[in-house]
Amino acid sequence: MAKPNYRHQKKQREEQSRKKQEEKLRKKAARKDPLSDPEGAGTGEDGQSVVPSGTGLPSLVPLVFAALLLALSMPSFAQPRPEAVPGNAQANRYGNGWECSRGFRVDKGACVPVAIPGNAYLSANGGAWECSRGYIKAGAQCVAIEIPEHAFADDTSVNPGWQCERGYRKSGGACVSIKVPADAYLTDSAFGRGWECERGFRAVGESCSAVDVPENGYLVRTGDDWKCERGFVASNRSCTTVVVPANGYLDVTGNSWNCERGFQKEGSACKQLTVPANAYLDFTGNAWRCDNGFRRQGVSCTAL
Repeated sequence: MAKPNYRHQKKQREEQSRKKQEEKLRKKAARKDPLSDPEGAGTGEDGQSVVPSGTGLPSLVPLVFAALLLALSMPSFAQPRPEAVPGNAQANRYGNGWECSRGFRVDKGACVPVAIPGNAYLSANGGAWECSRGYIKAGAQCVAIEIPEHAFADDTSVNPGWQCERGYRKSGGACVSIKVPADAYLTDSAFGRGWECERGFRAVGESCSAVDVPENGYLVRTGDDWKCERGFVASNRSCTTVVVPANGYLDVTGNSWNCERGFQKEGSACKQLTVPANAYLDFTGNAWRCDNGFRRQGVSCTAL
């Protein structure tokens, strides 16, 4: 005799119980919402269709009809029609609207050809023109540049359209020779005097004068002036020794001195600080402050 499968029987009972529970919930929901039935009817305990009084689809017909009339009476908000693209143009690649094709430019909402004069070429943007090298713009034309002696045409199409050769500077409509004094050299600048003094010299008028560096001094980075070495200070065009008193030290510049912590400058010496009761040295180390709850009164700290 086969042994009964209790596990299978238990599973069947659980499945039947679940189905019964779902059926009860469905019937309960149908009673609460009779419109969920296509005919506007709910379902009773016996599974028969039920239509509660005062409810059902016929009562909704006037509302649906009114909503339809309201919708028809409202203005229509249609999407704006896209802007028409004129001839010799295409849709803008970086947004709305359109742009003219290369060789055309915008004129009164249309794209007209770019009129390129003689000795000119279409610019990089394709909507204008530039003069060829050796020519300059003059209204709607390109005229030849009159290049003076010791000059050359540059790469611009604006006035004057030329630059002077190295060793010359512009003066009116001509290029004049730059007079470089002794101990100087030509610069590449198109402005200014056109020359600079060698290192160790400084410009004085139209000449270069030697920089007189005193003993214990050195030329600065620019090469046209001097400073004193560390431990020396400038005095009457010379460098004199910085006298550091006892309990003092050279400062960061190297041309002066400060007092050690706990000392204070007094003339050319460092005097020891007397810190009163209820006080402390401040962050500089060369003065004192009163503790919290005290205030300074002369050379002492009194309670608040």
